[in-house]
Formats: sequence, structure tokens, C-alpha cells
Amino acid sequence: MATITKNKTEKLDQILKEAARLFRQKGFGGTSMRDLAAQLGMEAASMYYHIGSKDEILEKICFEVANNYLDHLEEIEIQETTHIDKLKELIRFHVRMMIVNGPEVSVTNHDWKYLTKEKLTTFKELRKLYETRLETLISAGIQAGELAAVNPQVALFTILSSLRWVEYWWKPQRSAWRYRFRRRPWKGTRHARNAHW
Repeated sequence: MATITKNKTEKLDQILKEAARLFRQKGFGGTSMRDLAAQLGMEAASMYYHIGSKDEILEKICFEVANNYLDHLEEIEIQETTHIDKLKELIRFHVRMMIVNGPEVSVTNHDWKYLTKEKLTTFKELRKLYETRLETLISAGIQAGELAAVNPQVALFTILSSLRWVEYWWKPQRSAWRYRFRRRPWKGTRHARNAHW
């Protein structure tokens, strides 16, 4: 029984990964379940044993990425370190997500609007919660004198917008850069009054 469950989970993971790749390549609307089945070497009918619909695939991708970001932010919030170090770690996590789970992050960034009405409302609430908590972290850094006295909301969207561009220039074949990124400390933010966005 455990083996059957494991195999089913692995197949679902395979379906989600390939779906994310196709959605990024062709768009959610331009990808059919038949396209996905063909890419996986399966009959379209067989996929419904693992997943109910294309909408459900999008839901699983978007909410897994959103919850990963929220879970990591929660871990960072309780760390006993400076606000700048918390922001550094959060930025590193965003970049790692785009490098390791690029198709899933891209689909979440661009195709969330195709979620069904109920799921769309929930997703927007999660996104707003993340933005609010990140803005709170930035505000705390400003109040502590670790960051320059800038508008926290402007800083928030500057960070998020800058990170979104990673998916447009990152190429998986840049393995040497990938190795350096994982091994070397990130030194992108200066401390206290020398901090600038």
C-alpha cells in the first residue's frame, strides 16, 4: 500500500513539474491536458487518476509556491538577527526559488489570474499577507536605524519588482554562477546609514 501511495505521489509530482514547464512555455490557456499527457507519454484519461483538472494543476502549483514563500518568511521573522540579515536571507530565498523551481515560480507570477474564482480570492489574500509582513520587516529595519529612511511600501515593491527580473535573465547553463551563488555569502546590502535601495 505504501509503495502504491509513493508511486502515485511521484507521478503527481512529475505531472505538476511538466505542467509548470508547459504553462511557462505555452501559457496556461495555450496548454491542454492532451498536450500535457503527450509530453508525459500518458493517455489523457490516465492523468485524471492523479489530478482532477487543469485548474487543479494550476492551483497546486500556485499555492505550493505561495506557501513556500510564506513559510520561509515566518522562519525568518523569528530569527534573532538584524533586519538587514533577515532581508538578505529572504532575497537569497527568492533567487534560489527562481533558480531551482523556475517554471513553478514563473507560472505563479504570471498565471495566477487564471485560478478559479474562490481560489483566486484566497491566493490574493495570501499574496497581500506576504506583502504586508515583508513591509513590516522593512519598516522595523528603518525604525532600528539599519535601513535608510525611505517609504517602506516603495522599498517593498522595488525589492519584489527587482527579484521578478531574475526569471528573464537567468539561464540554467550558467552552472558556474549557480555554484558561486550557493557557496559564497551575499554582500548586497550595507549597514545602518550607508544602506540604500
